[in-house]
Amino acid sequence: MIDAKRRFSVPHPLVLLTGCVILAALASYVVPAGQFDRELDEATGRSVVVAGTYHSVERSPVDLFDAMVALPRGMAEAADVIFLVFLIGGAFTVVDETGALKRGVTSLVRSLKGRDLLVVPIVSLFFATGGVVENMQEEIIPLIPVLLILTRRIGFTPLVAVSMSAGAAFVGSAFSPINPFQVQIAQNLAELPLGSGGLFRTIFLVLALALWIGMTMRYAALQRTESEHVEDSDDAGIDGKDWVIFGLVGATFVILVVGIGSWGWDFDHMSAAFFIMGLMIGLLAGMGLSGTAEAYVRGFRGMAYAALLIGFARAIFVVLDDGRIVDTMVHAMFTPLEGLPLIASSLGMVVAQTAIHVPVPSVSGQAVLTMPVLVPLSDLLGMSRQVVVLAYQYGAGLCDLITPTNGALLAILAAAGVRYEDWIKFTVPLYLALVALGAVSIAIAIAIGLA
Repeated sequence: MIDAKRRFSVPHPLVLLTGCVILAALASYVVPAGQFDRELDEATGRSVVVAGTYHSVERSPVDLFDAMVALPRGMAEAADVIFLVFLIGGAFTVVDETGALKRGVTSLVRSLKGRDLLVVPIVSLFFATGGVVENMQEEIIPLIPVLLILTRRIGFTPLVAVSMSAGAAFVGSAFSPINPFQVQIAQNLAELPLGSGGLFRTIFLVLALALWIGMTMRYAALQRTESEHVEDSDDAGIDGKDWVIFGLVGATFVILVVGIGSWGWDFDHMSAAFFIMGLMIGLLAGMGLSGTAEAYVRGFRGMAYAALLIGFARAIFVVLDDGRIVDTMVHAMFTPLEGLPLIASSLGMVVAQTAIHVPVPSVSGQAVLTMPVLVPLSDLLGMSRQVVVLAYQYGAGLCDLITPTNGALLAILAAAGVRYEDWIKFTVPLYLALVALGAVSIAIAIAIGLA
């Protein structure tokens, strides 16, 4: 029995990602090289592909040494995300060392005594909102230790902590009517009004979250263990200073939402906001500049592994791009859809977007890569461009729940101590149900002529 379990266990995340990098290098020797022409899109400020310009180019195979060189290059290309992880981790280490979070968790557990299963929808809706409004992913990593304290106090497993944080956020992102990194950039590229189809998307967002939260609650109840005893030292309730700290944390997230939606903020702006938050909270709590700095250093240490996973995951795309086979994969995925009936073509887009998201784990990068190719195809087929955006959202967005090339997911699982195969066993049935819900959404959109 033990041997069987070992045989089917997933390798360590760093081994898994390094293996994917090597596979990407091998693919560069087999897959024909090709590229689309690109031009600057003024609406998004990004370089986008030009539909109908795919052409073969000279092979550029990536040898084993260059594949290993891609690992630090992946770290460099993901630098903005990695620094965000470090600075968020440092900031929330400061918050944690004030004791406010532990007192807040204890207070929440006591207030829900006998009804503590309600923690699941409360926490899930918070993270789902983050997914809906700002594609929350890496920001979840430093919050996992706090969630583990909460779940231990109630008797839930660590997997529940991941499900009601990362899982809820990813579902919220995929079904969001306003996510600037997914639906808004895709609608821009499809030349659709921002927010169009919002009510339609909101209906399916509610259904998707109800499914995810309901099944998470069911799992939490079935897998419940004996709750952790609350120590006497935690008896002190939340004081006025704690409320100010919570207010600063909440205000920071509000500013992030406004900054991303209205001020054009990127990861660097977000990093700065979290750094300022941690500094203010450290000084407010009486930690002083040196004490706050030391807390930041401890936070940086705690985030080092997560940063490595994100960088290694980015290296996969670096190798594929060096081998000039990313565009070939996109061209091969979408060309066969031209001859299919409308509904089959739209569902084929979901499958293709899912497959492409494995080597291209950036949702915004995937939108820039695929939408300019799919929009002319949809016009040729007489398909609403809104349907193309839905197919992209459900294909790429939901794939974040399961793909091993999503560095943020692997970092979250590592922080929670949840094995990837355990997460897959829990998630895949829900993932398939959500994809089916997305297929229903697309079919209805085609039937009603959603524009």
